[in-house]
Amino acid sequence: MYRSRLDNDLSDITLDYVSSINDDSEIALYDIVGSQAHTLMLYQNNIITKNDAKKILSSLESLKKEKFDTSSGAEDIHELIESLVIKKAGMASGGKMHTARSRNDQVVLDIRMKLRDDINIICNCLLDMIESLVSVAKNHQKTIMPLYTHLQQAQAGLFSHYLLAHADVLYRDFQRLYGTFERVNQSPLGAGPVGGTSIPIDRHSTAKMLGFDGVVENSIDATSTRDFVAEYVAMISIMMTNLSKISEDFVIWSTSEFSFIELADEFTSPSSVMPQKKNPDILELTRGKTAEVIGNLTAILTTIKGLASGYGRDLQQIKSSIWSTSKISINALLILKSIILTLKVNEKQMKKVTESSNLIALDIAEKLVQEGIPFRVTHKISGILVQLAHQSKKPISKLTPTEIKKSVIDTKVDPKIVSKIISSTTVISSLKDRKSYGSSGYDEQKRMISDRSQKINDCRISITKRENKINSSIEDLQKQIDEIIQ
Repeated sequence: MYRSRLDNDLSDITLDYVSSINDDSEIALYDIVGSQAHTLMLYQNNIITKNDAKKILSSLESLKKEKFDTSSGAEDIHELIESLVIKKAGMASGGKMHTARSRNDQVVLDIRMKLRDDINIICNCLLDMIESLVSVAKNHQKTIMPLYTHLQQAQAGLFSHYLLAHADVLYRDFQRLYGTFERVNQSPLGAGPVGGTSIPIDRHSTAKMLGFDGVVENSIDATSTRDFVAEYVAMISIMMTNLSKISEDFVIWSTSEFSFIELADEFTSPSSVMPQKKNPDILELTRGKTAEVIGNLTAILTTIKGLASGYGRDLQQIKSSIWSTSKISINALLILKSIILTLKVNEKQMKKVTESSNLIALDIAEKLVQEGIPFRVTHKISGILVQLAHQSKKPISKLTPTEIKKSVIDTKVDPKIVSKIISSTTVISSLKDRKSYGSSGYDEQKRMISDRSQKINDCRISITKRENKINSSIEDLQKQIDEIIQ
């Protein structure tokens, strides 16, 4: 259909090589709606007649319910839809639909329309995931667990604090995607192939009809730039790495060696030969799919970096990477949310490990600081206490006065002070005393949970406003179409 300049059609092998028709099902509806807005704009600006507009719009409307034949011989969905419109409306009218636009601005329009919807879906999924973390955190404000650095037990903490940490990380993912939306939701339609058109179109009109916030002004930028795609996939890649970290924690914690948590049966798999196994396959796949998304980003950036200014057919290849990224991230958020909400937490095991690990060492050092002793001195005393406890295979709380006295040699610190502090320091007292802003102490949990709950509500309102604006524009567009075709 687009081969007017050329004598011969593409061979079957060549057509298969250049065709993106199988990838284009994701944007078929967007292409139809975008074409309707373009057609309506052409009519409103007296570029085509009402009769032409009616035939084109009616044909496009009927295609919304049609299942497209990917073996039609079309190079892509844009060519296929136009050929079907011409078949239904006739060349005299249908042949005017593509007036004052190019496949170049058409395809990037469709991508932007899909991406903005995907961003809103993912933002809502993120809020659901964050809400699940906060919800479970409410029930575990007293659940004691060890916190880790270098995968070594570091300080006593609370499971709620761990969950809130990931809620905060995902909230930043939400903010990044929310900001990306603003750069995605700009219309390229009407930029033509690369340099615009001599036909007196109204680009702002189509942008408004389709719910865009504005237009990509420069026609070269509008048709050939894909930085917004790279930004989107980059933001998703960061988000997926954060989900991968949660997955890795849960894989480790669900082992028999840790036994901190147990995954619900529906999120595990048995072994093909070992009946006792309960494998965390879903979490492992999340790690693997994270690698796939990062690979998509690499593919997109590698494609873009090799292009000169202006459209290149190479850009066709990035579409499948976009669709894959969206699908993986949405499914990952939905599944991990369900895993969080159905998680069984072994509170006794978490507390047992915490209390057996001398995690009060820093608390002892800090209490000695409050006695006016320099921290480096108290750090040394506490370190010796840990060493003595390790050698005698007992907790610090069980050290004898003689052993405690060894810890203060050459420090001029009264061992009685050390003994008194040891006797009054427990994991629970440690968490009660932890008062710093954002700490894992008991008091901070309630405040942080309340704060995160409010943030979730505020974000939902913002996302709803965005969705309503787009939906309202599309509904208004549909009303205008209905008035013409009825």
